[in-house]
Amino acid sequence: MADILRSSAVPTIEFRASIVIGSGSLSFEMIRALVQRLPVMICPRWVAVKAQPIAIEDVVAYLVAALDLPVEQSAVFEIGGPDQVSYGQIMQEYARQCGLRRWMIPVPVLTPHLSSLWLGLVTPIYARVGRKLIESMRNPTLVRDTSALTAFDIEPMGLKEAVKRALHHENLEYAATFWSDALSSSGKPTSWGGVRFGTRLVDSRTVQVSVDPASAFAPIQRIGGSNGWYFASFLWQIRGFFDLLVGGVGLRRGRRDPHALVAGDALDFWRVERIEPGRRLNLVAEMKVPGRAWLQFEVEPTSHGSVIRQTAIFDPAGLSGLIYWYALYPIHYCIFKGMLRQIAAIALHEAAAASPPA
Repeated sequence: MADILRSSAVPTIEFRASIVIGSGSLSFEMIRALVQRLPVMICPRWVAVKAQPIAIEDVVAYLVAALDLPVEQSAVFEIGGPDQVSYGQIMQEYARQCGLRRWMIPVPVLTPHLSSLWLGLVTPIYARVGRKLIESMRNPTLVRDTSALTAFDIEPMGLKEAVKRALHHENLEYAATFWSDALSSSGKPTSWGGVRFGTRLVDSRTVQVSVDPASAFAPIQRIGGSNGWYFASFLWQIRGFFDLLVGGVGLRRGRRDPHALVAGDALDFWRVERIEPGRRLNLVAEMKVPGRAWLQFEVEPTSHGSVIRQTAIFDPAGLSGLIYWYALYPIHYCIFKGMLRQIAAIALHEAAAASPPA
């Protein structure tokens, strides 16, 4: 494609980059999948090959800046961050920032072909492109021509900052996600254990209630503390007790106000991440779990009242996190299903009690 554009009469600016650190980059997603799934990695020679990763934000900055760059003829710029590191070092940095410990055992015998087959077993999503990708990793991908640093007023960030910002932006993206939209447009059928979105596991369900959104949201806003969690309260107490045993906060914090919530409030072993009264409540877990967890409620108006969506999201920390999720999924399924059913029942009961007698 670059050759075709350069051969045209229109001046073309081409950027060549090594690994792009950010969601959607195939190399980065492959590194993420390997680190998340394998506590011990058998590493072929290509893991030691040097690269010069660049943050996706810096790539976008170069693309935007190129619009204002005066050029009379086509030009090629090599772009990369300041760090020259191996693929193994990128894996270790990603693992460090995710709180994972990974052991990497180098071996000299795995050819690119064998490595691609191994990659296909570990991360099936990359099976078709794994071989070509790994074959391209035989040679270092370092910036040899530094003209981009003088042609553009951009100072690319280092590897640590690039990984940190990639993870931060993903958290913001998921915090802003309306799962009623994401799940309906994903095209992915729900399977046992929930739907996968990147590294996260998502379990979501809905219930229709014949009340307005404000009435449907009322019991959601009162959840937790002395009001309880509406279903299987003894299991919530047991979970809180075990959380205390392992150094967590347990259920002892309760909630600040029995009726009102604001962003930042502690709510038992959750914290309010975001609240839109009558519409949405996001809770982030502060209990001890092998990963990160969120619980979200959304209420949307319908022609017959409202629909309540309850979504549990879990970002597992490696293999232990996956084992935790799937081992407890049957229990979580029953608890969350029962909780949603009770929220709907309470909303209907309160709406009926508030209605004037006929």
